[in-house]
Amino acid sequence: MPRRVEEKRPTRGEIVLRALRDDILNGRLTPGSQLGFADLGSRYSASTGVLREVLPRLVEQGLASTQPQLGYRVVEVSTEDLVHLTEARIALETQVLAQSIRDGDLDWETSVVAAHHRLAQLSTLDDAGGMNPDWSDAHRRFHQVLLEGCPNRRLREVAGRLRDLSEVYHCWSVLNTDDLRSRDEEHARIASLSVGRDIGGARAELAAHIQKTTDLLLAAQPKPSTTGS
Repeated sequence: MPRRVEEKRPTRGEIVLRALRDDILNGRLTPGSQLGFADLGSRYSASTGVLREVLPRLVEQGLASTQPQLGYRVVEVSTEDLVHLTEARIALETQVLAQSIRDGDLDWETSVVAAHHRLAQLSTLDDAGGMNPDWSDAHRRFHQVLLEGCPNRRLREVAGRLRDLSEVYHCWSVLNTDDLRSRDEEHARIASLSVGRDIGGARAELAAHIQKTTDLLLAAQPKPSTTGS
């Protein structure tokens, strides 16, 4: 009889890192907030040793920053960084999508359809008006799957990191703008064009989708006062 292959259980550090990432990407730890050892130890039942292992990895992934004497913080958000991030993401992510469409096989097509179907069944906000974590996970997975047909692992990794950073802004935009546009329709068009092997159409639709969230957020920022003091 073939030997049963046992799944490798995640380490305590991997579990805590996953929980921290989830809380940052779903807006439960707000941009710029301090990541103190005492608070995190209590929140995640984690030792100082585990946190010393996890927090540098969070910095490597671009979701946290560290400065001497100030410790670790959730990555800051700013309009300038958002504009630069959006420009970089559109340039790279649409290129990776093009390679996915060109080289992705039937399994990739099936994954795109399945990821979109799950996303379309979920509401963006929960009953309390906050981000629905199930929708956030499905949204992240949908955009990830779109790129998985690309054979260039390095491009996928960089695109994935930019996408993770954009999720911090995405949570910020959902909770701070009156975003009434139909995301379902946008996602449906991207999925349809991708599995239909329309490289130009899919790239244009994905670029517009990424840019629109940025535009809505920038439009919602307070305008400088023009009246005298």
